Amino acid sequence: MNDTEVNKTIQQMVRFIKQEAEEKASEIMVAAEEEFNITKLQLLEAEKAKVRREYERREGATEVKKKVEFSKQLNESRLKLLQAQNDAVRAIQKDAQKRLGALSNDQSAYGSLLQGLLVEAVFKLDEPKVKVRCRESDSTLIRTVIPQAALFFEQQYGKTAPAVELDEQHSLPPAAAQGGFAEEFDTCAGGLVVTSADGRIVCSNTLDDRLAIAYGGNLPSIREMLFGTASSSN
Repeated sequence: MNDTEVNKTIQQMVRFIKQEAEEKASEIMVAAEEEFNITKLQLLEAEKAKVRREYERREGATEVKKKVEFSKQLNESRLKLLQAQNDAVRAIQKDAQKRLGALSNDQSAYGSLLQGLLVEAVFKLDEPKVKVRCRESDSTLIRTVIPQAALFFEQQYGKTAPAVELDEQHSLPPAAAQGGFAEEFDTCAGGLVVTSADGRIVCSNTLDDRLAIAYGGNLPSIREMLFGTASSSN
């Protein structure tokens, strides 16, 4: 084989090797590009999933915040409604309290009322001797009422009335200022308190206590009249 043939053979081998290398490089490039695209797609999907999760988390947090805020506003509205209802009911009690304070202005009618309250309390105590407490301003009227109440007691129950004594050592608080209403228990609208002789048994028949009993007993009905059946259970 001469030099020309050798060179020709070598050139053919070089072209073959070069072609093989180019084909192999092309395959590697295609495979690398495919792998790159797959990896890029995976990273993109992972990032999308991360963004979706973050969005869902924030959306969920926002929804929870909205629900909490709505619940808070709803509770505040309910509390305001309950407060308004309580204020309305309380206003009725205050008005009744003011009217009670005016009962003693009519001495005749007030005397009859004291007599009834005294007879009732004496009967409840069922003691041989009792003491009566009243406001200082009512002491003169009470002294007049005591014998009348004793007579009525004997006629009503057919037995001797117990001995009734005015307790001048323990007067009830005075009436509230004209047109006023006392929140504390330092005033008395009228009525009386009857105790056993030793003071251990007490029957309060003050107008304030009678109002409190009537108010408590009729509170559901008052609420129903003011606010309807649905509010009477509040």
